[in-house]
Amino acid sequence: MKKAYFGGGCFWCVEAVFQRIKGVNKVISGYAGGKIKNPTYREICTGTTGHAEIVEIEYDQSIISYDDLLLVFFNTHDPTTLNQQGNDKGTQYRSIIFYTEELERKLAESFINNEAVRIWDGNITTALEKLETFYPAENYHQDYYNNHQSQGYCTFIIKPKVDKLNERFKSLLK
Repeated sequence: MKKAYFGGGCFWCVEAVFQRIKGVNKVISGYAGGKIKNPTYREICTGTTGHAEIVEIEYDQSIISYDDLLLVFFNTHDPTTLNQQGNDKGTQYRSIIFYTEELERKLAESFINNEAVRIWDGNITTALEKLETFYPAENYHQDYYNNHQSQGYCTFIIKPKVDKLNERFKSLLK
């Protein structure tokens, strides 16, 4: 199994999307890219720790490629808004890809420069950073959409992203 690390706004949204992709074994919401160890959600929300809300995606590369993960990522969040996804504002909601090996960095950089610019009409703000440490979020953040589908944020923010995934990527769904 390989792992990919993406941040595209609230981690609940990104988690809900990637949980539905065949070849994805597990998705964990968490934090990366900041300056303190073992951050809490309350600390992240201040915007002062430097962390981004991200997901760790464990996947089988014989079933789903890193390029296909990138395709889904760039089609299910807006990478043109700096430090923001909809009403979620702050550096913790930035569009970011954390890579663990040079090949991932090269693939992501190429995708941004060649594919993402065609998908989105605008400047791509997605950052690329080497992953130092991934911190899983608190248990109540895990599997959030699946456990709270009738909650307001899930209904109005996450469900449209899942619907978009279902419409555009039928061949990649479980």
